[in-house]
Parts: sequence; C-alpha cells; structure tokens
Amino acid sequence: MSTPKESPIKHVLYVIFGGLIGLAEMVPGVSGGTVALVVGIYERAIRNGDALLHTIRTAITDRSKLKEAASKVEWFFLAAVAVGMIGTVLALSSVMHSFVEEHPETSRALFMGMVAVSILVPLNMIRSDKLAQHRVGAYIAFVLAAIATFLLTGVTSAEKTDPSLLVVFFAAMIAVCALVLPGVSGSFILLSLGLYSPVMGAVADRDLKVMAVFALGALLGVALFIKLLDYLITTHRTITLATMAGLMLGSLRALWPWQTDQAELLSPSGNVGWIVFMVILGGAIVGAIMAAEKFSSRR
Repeated sequence: MSTPKESPIKHVLYVIFGGLIGLAEMVPGVSGGTVALVVGIYERAIRNGDALLHTIRTAITDRSKLKEAASKVEWFFLAAVAVGMIGTVLALSSVMHSFVEEHPETSRALFMGMVAVSILVPLNMIRSDKLAQHRVGAYIAFVLAAIATFLLTGVTSAEKTDPSLLVVFFAAMIAVCALVLPGVSGSFILLSLGLYSPVMGAVADRDLKVMAVFALGALLGVALFIKLLDYLITTHRTITLATMAGLMLGSLRALWPWQTDQAELLSPSGNVGWIVFMVILGGAIVGAIMAAEKFSSRR
C-alpha cells in the first residue's frame, strides 16, 4: 500500500475522529462503527486493522516477510485515530461511570432510546431483493435472537459488583466485535452483561490490572472474530443482519428503566414523564447520527 502524504491538519482531524469514535463506544446504543462511517474513515480503518493483524501474525510466523507486511499499514493514520479514542475514553470514563452509578433510571432510559432506534441500522442494511430470497430464514433468525437475548439478559444484566478478571477478559472479546459492525455498540454489550459500570469504573480509577486484562481480551477477540464476522456479513448478510437486529431488540430488557439490582423488572413509577423524555431524547440523538451518516454517504 502506498501511503499518500497527508498534512498535519489531516492527522489532527483523525485524532478528533478517533475521539468521536471513542466517545460513541462509551455510550450504550451509539456505535463507534456508525460514527466511523459518518466521518468517512470506516473502510480505511477496517482495511488498516486487517493489515495490522496480518503484520502481527507475520512477525510471529515468518519474520522474513515482516517489512512487506508492515509497509501495508498506514501507521500515522492508525496512531492518530488510536490517540483520539484512548484519550477520550481516559478523559471521560469517570463522567460516564458517575452518570450510570448516580442516575440509573435516567441513564437506562437514555440508553434505551438510543438502542431502540439503533435497531434500524442493521435492518436498513438488508437489501429488499435479498430479503425476498431469505424472508423466512431472516424472520426466524430475528425472532429467535430476540427471544433468546431477552431471556439471557434477565440472567446476565444485573450489575456485577466485583467481576473476575476471566469474566472481564471474555466480555472484552465479545464487546470488541462491535467496533467492526456499524449499529452495534460495544458498551451496550457490556451493559447487557452487567459489566458496563465495573469496566468504566476501572478505567476511571486507572485500575491497570483490569485495563490490561480487558485490552488483552479485546486483542484476542479482534484476532479471532473479525474474519468470522467479515465472512458472515459478506456470505450470509441478510440472516446475519436480521440476527443482529433481533439481539438488539431482545437486549432492550437490560435497559428497562425500572428494575431491581438483580435485574427484576418493575412497573413504571416516580417521575415517569422525565424518563419518557430521556427515552425520546436518546432515540433522537441516534436518529440524528443516522441521518448524518445517510447524508455523508450521498456526498
């Protein structure tokens, strides 16, 4: 890959774009992949991510080809985006952690609206002609995924106050897959597993042990799953997207504003009007991001 020479201003923009992606990944319901699409670096980032993984594998298996593999990575581009993402997460993790901890009903309502509207992202990515060919399979996948996730989140969504490092490791492996799929939020996956607040708290407190374990899990998740996800989204696109939408629908159970610490659902009470407003606000935010992505794709 011949890397085009870019101005310093361009790299400053990439830092800003990385910051926006990092901010999105901290908010359940807002996809970092969608933001990458909006700012126009999604395909480039995925391409460079694949090239970086190939370089790492080459360094381990065949060092004679390392220079050739490394030359295909746009290092300055990746570094700029990574600096923006990591810097934003470190700077704002304490704010997000406090918001979720101190305002559980409000935060769940906001995130619920975001996720509910985000379901439209994978559904809109299904082509009508392909849906006509796989209509029955897509509907079955959607319904089964929604039911299974609804039942699963009833068990898993209660907050884990002191999760083991092994749990954090495997959660990171799953959550990192959201980075490659527009419309899927890594933070939402953590929230549905009851690990959002503990992980955000660890980052806010600069708990290096938990952060390192999470990073290792994320790296292994990328190495193992990115190719599989790319295969599924390319070869079985309609069924995969329908399944994703069903998973998101069923997982809304984890975001019901009124629930106990053990994730038992309660009937609406208290300031219902405010909670409804936050649901609508969350949906409006994601709707605006989706509209921006559609506008940017037409330019």
